[in-house]
Parts: sequence; structure tokens; C-alpha cells
Amino acid sequence: MKNLSLKSFAKINFGLNIVSKRTDGFHNIETIFYPIELHDLLTFEANEVFSFSSDHPDLKHESSNLIVKAHSMLERLVGKSLPVKITLTKNIPMGAGLGGGSSNAAVTLLALNQFFELHLERAQLSPLAESLGSDVPFFLNPVPSFASSRGERLFPITIAIHKPLLILNPGIHISTKWAYENIIPKAPSFYLNSLSSQKDFSLPELRDKVVNDFEEVAFTAHPQLKELKESLYEMGAEFSLMSGSGSTLFAIFPNRLTAEKTFNHFSKTYFTYLQ
Repeated sequence: MKNLSLKSFAKINFGLNIVSKRTDGFHNIETIFYPIELHDLLTFEANEVFSFSSDHPDLKHESSNLIVKAHSMLERLVGKSLPVKITLTKNIPMGAGLGGGSSNAAVTLLALNQFFELHLERAQLSPLAESLGSDVPFFLNPVPSFASSRGERLFPITIAIHKPLLILNPGIHISTKWAYENIIPKAPSFYLNSLSSQKDFSLPELRDKVVNDFEEVAFTAHPQLKELKESLYEMGAEFSLMSGSGSTLFAIFPNRLTAEKTFNHFSKTYFTYLQ
């Protein structure tokens, strides 16, 4: 194969409960991962050596880069060199709670498996994905899923969001490490697995039930995020929540007209995406 291009999709967390801290230093969570259409583009081309480049100035060919890590881990697994030129076109905001880096890592594993005809099964790629990050396994098969443990235990569900979905990122950097260090785990008041068997649901009824535990610490440190969420409701959103550890907010609207009006209002100032 000479070249291969794959989309690397983002996700939102439709609810995120931080349940308890584990003895290994991680946290037990429960969440619903929901894939969205916003995506990066990864291109793989035959090359004499391995190289990585991106149109994003902060992403370089270094050992901490998840794409570079995924490539190295796969080389060790198969015991041979995988010379390829990987180019990333970045559209998903970084450090935004949308899983862009994790998605890139998972797509790299899948693409290299296809590009070099390694014939690895999903069960062989999953341990690599899990070691790269807690939500990387989700992106090996990004379908709506209830996730527990660190986020790597996945159960596909039938939930579908049929209404306009707006993504709003104000560009505030929130460290995931900082967010977990400042969160106080607690038993959920509403268990997200109760939605697992539902194909549809009333968004207004879930407004006060489905929460993101990170909102409390993020909104305290960055009051602008709370104000933006309140503005989304004032402009007609049926449901709004922060995704992951932030700072992206998503909002679901009853109709396209209201969603587009909100998009036009915020797109002058912030990164916005409407699907």
C-alpha cells in the first residue's frame, strides 16, 4: 500500500461521574462516550524511514506524542520496522476534553495494521490502546458506549442524538492531571448505565440528572465556563454539559434554526462546530 487517509473522530462525554480513586492512582469513572463528526485527518505514505508531521505547531515528532508512541509500540509488538510518513491535519482542539489525541493514537494503530497488512486482531490492539490512554480503546471502534473502570471497559449502547449538536471551545487550557487532583470522588446521584438500554430520551428531563463531576472544579477555577453554559441555555439549548475535563462545552438544540443562531453568535469569538 502506497498511501492511506483516515478520519480521526472526536467524542463528547454525555455525563461523567468520578466514582472513586483506585489503588493504582487512577480513578473509577462511568461515562457515555458519544462520537461526533468533528475529525482530524491522518495520512500514511510509504517512506524509507518513519516520520511524523502536523499542521499544528505544538505537535512534533517526539516520544511524548501519542501517534509516535503508537507507532513505536506496534513496532515492538510485531518485531520489525514500520517505515511510514504520517501527516496529521488537526481540526479537533487540543486539550479540550474531546479525545483528539486519543483518537489519533487509536487510528494510528488501525491504519498501520492495514497499511502494512499486519493482520492483527482487535484483541491484540486493545492492550496497546489501553496503555496509551484510558479512552484510546473507545476509538478503536467509536460507537456510542457506556464506559466504566478507567474508561476502558466498554459496552456499546443504542443511544442516538438526532438533534443539532453544538461544540463550543473557549480556548481555556485545563490539565487533566490538575482536574483529577482536585476532584472529590463520590457515588453518583444518577447512574449513567440506566440510559444504556434507551434508544431515545427527553433531554430537558435529564438536565439536572446527567452531570459532569469536573464542572464543579472547572467552573470554580474558570467562571467564564459557567457563564458560557448559562448562555447556551438562554439561547435555547435543551441540554448542555462540559465534555471530559474541559474546557469544551456541548449543547443540544431543539431545532436547526436555534442552533445556527447560537453558532453564529459564538463563532465570532470561540472555536465552534455544529452538526
